[in-house]
Amino acid sequence: MDTLSLIGIAVGLSMDAFAVSVTNGAVQKKVTLKLALRMAAFFGFFQALMPLLGWLVGKAGEGFISSIDHWVALILLGFIGIQMIVESRKKEEDTPPDDLNFKRLTALAVATSIDALATGVILPTAVGAYTPALMAVSVCLIGAITFVLCLAGVWIGKKFGGLLADRAELLGGIVLVLIGIKIFADHMFLAG
Repeated sequence: MDTLSLIGIAVGLSMDAFAVSVTNGAVQKKVTLKLALRMAAFFGFFQALMPLLGWLVGKAGEGFISSIDHWVALILLGFIGIQMIVESRKKEEDTPPDDLNFKRLTALAVATSIDALATGVILPTAVGAYTPALMAVSVCLIGAITFVLCLAGVWIGKKFGGLLADRAELLGGIVLVLIGIKIFADHMFLAG
C-alpha cells in the first residue's frame, strides 16, 4: 500500500470538513471540548464511511455517484450557509444561541464527505488496497486524519471567531455557501 498517497488523499478529502469545523468553531457562542470532539467525530466518521460505501458500491455505481455528489454538497452546504446568514441578520435577543444539533451536524458531515463516496470507488487503485483488510486500514486512516484536522479546526475557529465578534455567523454562512459552490465548480470543470 502506498501510505504517502493514502495520507495525501485523506488530507485532501478532509479539507472541506476542516473549513466547516473552523467556521463552526468561530460561530458557536460556547466552544467546549465535548462540542469539538463531537464535531470531529461526526466528520471523521462520515469521511471514513463514505469511501467504504463507495468501495462497496464499486464501479457499477461510480458514474451515478460522481454525477450527483457535487449537487448534494451544493444543496446541503448552500442551505445551511444561507440559514446561518439569515440567522445572523436577526436581532440577538430574538435568536437563541445556536448549537450544532444532530440533524445539522449530520447534514454538514454528509455534505463535506460526499466526494469521498466517489473516491472510495477508485481508492483501491490509488493506494493498492485491494483486500478488505487494506481497505479497512485505509478508511480508518482517512477517518483519523479528518478527526484530528477537524478537532484542530474547531479550536482555530474559536480563536479567530472572537476577533470577528458579531460578524462570525454571517461570515461562516458565506464560507459554507462558497465551499458548496467550490465543490460544485470543481466537479463541473473537472467533468467538462
